[in-house]
Amino acid sequence: MDIGAAALVVIDMQNGFVNSHSMHAVPAVADLVSSWASKGRPVLFTRYFNYPDSPYERFFQWKRLQGPPETDIVPELADRAAQAHAVLDKTGYTLFTPEATGLIRHAGWTDLIFCGVATESCVLKSAADAFEHGYAPWIVTDACASDAGSDVHNAGLTVARRLIGPGQLVTMSQVMRQLTSYDQAMVLE
Repeated sequence: MDIGAAALVVIDMQNGFVNSHSMHAVPAVADLVSSWASKGRPVLFTRYFNYPDSPYERFFQWKRLQGPPETDIVPELADRAAQAHAVLDKTGYTLFTPEATGLIRHAGWTDLIFCGVATESCVLKSAADAFEHGYAPWIVTDACASDAGSDVHNAGLTVARRLIGPGQLVTMSQVMRQLTSYDQAMVLE
């Protein structure tokens, strides 16, 4: 993991996705964002927005997350999102909207560190797309969750190991060790 060329990507930590199954990820993500930002490294937040006649409505009959308060970033992270490098809105699973793709390319980031909700969908799809775009994707396993429960979270991690490589799944303690050893003075940005 190249901390000096990395961005932390917080996926969809929104009221509509945080429930009894995923709430435990909120303090972990908050700690990770605080530590990451304290080293002067960029943080990106994504927000998912559903819309009338979307594929989610048509194929799943799922009409949620079409507006506030469900689409709002959870209160525990709202201030951190307001201070983020960018908040990127999307209507699908992946981070890789045209806006995000341009931002990442322009910034020159090589590593994208993912946390958030939901492990098996938006986190997994964003990490797999990062892999296919030539970036080094990292999933912080204990700063992710599924709003569908731990079995679904674990299934997402199993698929992630197959799609992006088992070594790309890391824990918060591993990321914190990398951050601790990061010497900003040695990095030219």
